[in-house]
Amino acid sequence: MGSTGPVLLLLLFLLSPAVPKKSTTGPYSLSFFYTGLSKPQKGTPRFWAISYLNDQPFFRYNSLRSEAEPLGKWAGLKGLQNWSEESLLQQFREDYFMITLKDIMKFYKDPAGSHTFQGMFGCELRSNGSIGSFWKYGYDGKDFIEFRTDLTAWVALDPAAKVTKSQWEADVEYPQRARHYLQQECPGLLRNYLRRGRHLLDRKEPPAVFVTSNTDLKGNMIVKCGANGFYPRDIRLRWTKLKSRMELGSQGATLPTVNGTYLASVAMTVAPGDRTIYTCHLEHSSLGEPTSLIWSRPMWELSGRG
Repeated sequence: MGSTGPVLLLLLFLLSPAVPKKSTTGPYSLSFFYTGLSKPQKGTPRFWAISYLNDQPFFRYNSLRSEAEPLGKWAGLKGLQNWSEESLLQQFREDYFMITLKDIMKFYKDPAGSHTFQGMFGCELRSNGSIGSFWKYGYDGKDFIEFRTDLTAWVALDPAAKVTKSQWEADVEYPQRARHYLQQECPGLLRNYLRRGRHLLDRKEPPAVFVTSNTDLKGNMIVKCGANGFYPRDIRLRWTKLKSRMELGSQGATLPTVNGTYLASVAMTVAPGDRTIYTCHLEHSSLGEPTSLIWSRPMWELSGRG
């Protein structure tokens, strides 16, 4: 197995600007996710990467275009990153991924099989001033190897990973450089991005609230209270009967939208003939105080049922 890990990390150091430490509130995070395929389908890249700042897609790269492309609102910030250098770095990472994937397949004597190699690493600037980090890889959906900063060593989680660990740590300085990257270089990059784009992560966009309904086969009305276009992600939606605190229904998953905001909803079931007045309550950090909407079954529908 080739010793591409140390070479890759050295290149990463050379392309990373030196950024002085700076106080922050946070938490803020910078993370990278990679996928390599041994036998991609026609038109599918063999390798792709995506980076996030907090929960916001920051840039993407794939082996078909071989270019790092800023995403969303980050594309409009000048001087945020040298994208030509970032493209070069991602090209090296692509080569690194595919070499490692092939070596794992050889270890398991399946050089022609269809397999997946994935990796993720990143860092976090926490509200209390501490720094968090992670760096790990997976093979065919199972844990493969991870870096432990407390041990300053790679920990093999798969038989083939023992070979990878041996090769990567043949350079005795590599574990120290990996630890330095997670604890110094990555936070430095994150601070640099925050200096130019913190406002995009700290922004607050209020939700547009709506109520929809439909009737099931038993005549029950399924009433949904939804919120759309809000940021940040955390939101609370709940139904109650008027002047009651008992919550009805359950809030569904909060989902991302194409413009970097989120949508969420809570649904409840209203029986035929139910004349109760219900209230949808919504709490979000963009709102000065909780807001609510009142809903009841339309009177014409009640009278129409006799």
